[in-house]
Amino acid sequence: MAITWFSLFLSLLLLLHGYFAQHQRYQQQQGQCQINRLNAQQPSFQMLAEAGYTEFFDLNNQQFQCAGVSVFRHVVQSKGLLLPSYTNSPILAYVVQGRGFYGLMNSGCPETFQSSQKIQRFQDRHQRIEQFRQGDIMAFPAGTAHWVYNEGNEELVLVFLEDASNNANQLDQVAWRIFIAGKPHRALQHQGRQYGGRSYGNVFSGFDIEILSEAFGVCRETARKLQGQDDMRGHIISVQEGLKVIRPPFSQEQEQQQHGQYDPMNGIEETICSAKVRQNIDDPSHADIYNPHAGRFTTINSFTLPILRFLKLSASRGVLYRNSMMAPHWYSNAHSIVYITRGESRMQVVDHRGQAVLDDRVREGQFIVVPQNYAIVTQSGNGGCEWITFNTNDNAMINTLSGRTSAIRGLPVDVIANAYQISRDEARSLKFSREETLICPVSTRSLPPYEGVVSA
Repeated sequence: MAITWFSLFLSLLLLLHGYFAQHQRYQQQQGQCQINRLNAQQPSFQMLAEAGYTEFFDLNNQQFQCAGVSVFRHVVQSKGLLLPSYTNSPILAYVVQGRGFYGLMNSGCPETFQSSQKIQRFQDRHQRIEQFRQGDIMAFPAGTAHWVYNEGNEELVLVFLEDASNNANQLDQVAWRIFIAGKPHRALQHQGRQYGGRSYGNVFSGFDIEILSEAFGVCRETARKLQGQDDMRGHIISVQEGLKVIRPPFSQEQEQQQHGQYDPMNGIEETICSAKVRQNIDDPSHADIYNPHAGRFTTINSFTLPILRFLKLSASRGVLYRNSMMAPHWYSNAHSIVYITRGESRMQVVDHRGQAVLDDRVREGQFIVVPQNYAIVTQSGNGGCEWITFNTNDNAMINTLSGRTSAIRGLPVDVIANAYQISRDEARSLKFSREETLICPVSTRSLPPYEGVVSA
């Protein structure tokens, strides 16, 4: 009986410890979101490799810590291979430029791609490979090994977001990447100056060679090469002859999607092996909101890409034509991590105290974090602006402050008149003047000059 009571006491103690640990982590993250000032973020350093480099943004920046995410940018040369690796947190990636193909490896998933022995001397079998192109969103679950290859003639540019605060990560709130091949961190570069950096081994480098030899049934020399101790190419390597793999043509993949082969509502539950992990967000015909005079706005969430329900992430794509505006709005259930892919715009962000924490020009290649419930407005100049937004919720809810579906539009005229101390005619004008939903053109005289605009 005493043992039973002791077991119950121990179980309760562990339960309370887990609760307080989770509560403490929540409080820490809440404290990190007490931001008085936002700044557009540039890469802080590069990790160089044989066939490209990776640019990292400051992991210790308060904005990224608030959102619990890490962001970085891969630049892969033609015929470059980003070596296989896996992470402790889910990834959402956007293809800024280029095309290629990638593979995901999950233990237990079938090797559905295989060659014919009639054609090749040695038959190859491997898990599914998919092609991608500019404008694609790709979703990689935590712990799923993946690799990427650039088969185009131009540089491949990928923007990655890792959600370290996701429930899938049970380590500290830092995104970790574990390589299966190669020897990452060939060299580091900061503000044009190159440093020796620190080299890390791949996951095999910590195992004994004899153990690896037995585990794979290979000779000691092959087992030693698994560890990559003498490999100085870095995490992105060059494949001079081109990568030869088994894969369907890109047009066939598109045809399969158009004919509903990947339809999540076909009555067959998706598994991690067959789940659709890629969708294009750049196609104007897929826009959720479109204004021929101002721009468009497109979202991808767990309804359009069901695997995002598992990752708890979503994305949106904004395109503003010259002299246009995305109306003031806020996300009620998600942080927003915005990356400018082309052009520039003036962004204003207002916090819960009604204070402007950002009033600045944000340019191509920069990130900005907008915490949950902070209001934001984006205004393009003569060159227009395009961006991709990663949201920390699989169905991010947007609320507008002006326009046809806004909070102001939902109020009675008398409430507006009394709340703002204006006449009923002024209240009607405030409520009904804008018929656009989210994106609208603005007159050039209402655009403030970019010169002199500084961070608040």
